[in-house]
Amino acid sequence: MRENYNDYTFFLNRPDLTRLYEEGRSVRKVSVLFVCHGNICRSPMAESYFTWLVGRKGLAQRFAISSAATHPDELGNPPHRGTREKLAEEGIPLIAHRARLLERADGERCDFILGMDAENLRHMHRILGDCRAKVGLLLDDAPHPRAIADPWYTGDFDATFADVAEGCRTFLEKLQREKLV
Repeated sequence: MRENYNDYTFFLNRPDLTRLYEEGRSVRKVSVLFVCHGNICRSPMAESYFTWLVGRKGLAQRFAISSAATHPDELGNPPHRGTREKLAEEGIPLIAHRARLLERADGERCDFILGMDAENLRHMHRILGDCRAKVGLLLDDAPHPRAIADPWYTGDFDATFADVAEGCRTFLEKLQREKLV
């Protein structure tokens, strides 16, 4: 009788192959969507930083990360020059990106949808309605929860980056504490 090489029991008796089997298995990814007004400043900064952060921690394969806008003002545009420059200054690779609009379907596709300020959150709830995703603000789990100021208006990409980085780190720590990754 021929052995079934697709059967996991075969691998249990072969420690050298067990690792290869486990690596090849599909792992459910945690889907995270970052949202801001136009999807050119804060949310692509968060998308790029969080992608870099989980990559450094060896968790990249556990996440699906993206970003979106609550308003159509900048649809199709690349990240703002200030975002590109600040990420480059910090040594964070910019994710290839064009601004897109948040859609109702994102609420069913994503596990977490994180906005940057109260106005974003109001528009997110309006667009998403009741949904499966956990919806909140990026700095909700920070020691001092607050909005992340829009550098489109403030011009302060340094402060925005500091807040985005803090929010991404505390969010990842929360996911790890809750054993979601």
